[in-house]
Amino acid sequence: MSKKKKHNPQWIKQTLELSENHNWQGTPGHRIFVAGRGAVRFDVPEDWHFEPKENSFRFLDKKPPDDDCGLEVSYNLLPPGNWSELPLVELLEHVVRDDSRNVIDRGKIVQLKRQTARLVWTQLKFIDTQDGQEREAYSRICIGIGSGVQCLITFEFWADDTDRCVPVWDTVLNTLVLGLFISDPRTGFALPD
Repeated sequence: MSKKKKHNPQWIKQTLELSENHNWQGTPGHRIFVAGRGAVRFDVPEDWHFEPKENSFRFLDKKPPDDDCGLEVSYNLLPPGNWSELPLVELLEHVVRDDSRNVIDRGKIVQLKRQTARLVWTQLKFIDTQDGQEREAYSRICIGIGSGVQCLITFEFWADDTDRCVPVWDTVLNTLVLGLFISDPRTGFALPD
């Protein structure tokens, strides 16, 4: 009797050749990350290491264990409804209030409004104890909602790497698009184009 192979991959990586007249435009020195056929899209440094997780996607500046910072994103497709009144500031305040790390400073909450999305983010400074050493680190947390998609983006980096990491965060938020679903990834055109 033969055994059935269980094969239930969570993520499938596929490389496609872009059409000559594709619509993809990314930031120089970056690659475009798209999840859920366009549920979430943003640009990340082209040389960063990518790790799909069970319920999220993670980008690291170097392959572990040599990494110094990590960016992680997860998203949910929302049921139809009016999500424009969801209190994102209060939701983010709740998230950071319950943080169990040794937080030494909490930044203000920044609100960004886009044509089809609302974003809120903040920064925590904390003391990380690793290998018996104490080191200052930052955690940036963003909650976004728009076009039937809710996302959570976190970015953690050492305080020493602030000058290098803040531009990465800025690029991610500046290029973040929610719910612009792509009909054919080879062209980059959104539905129903």
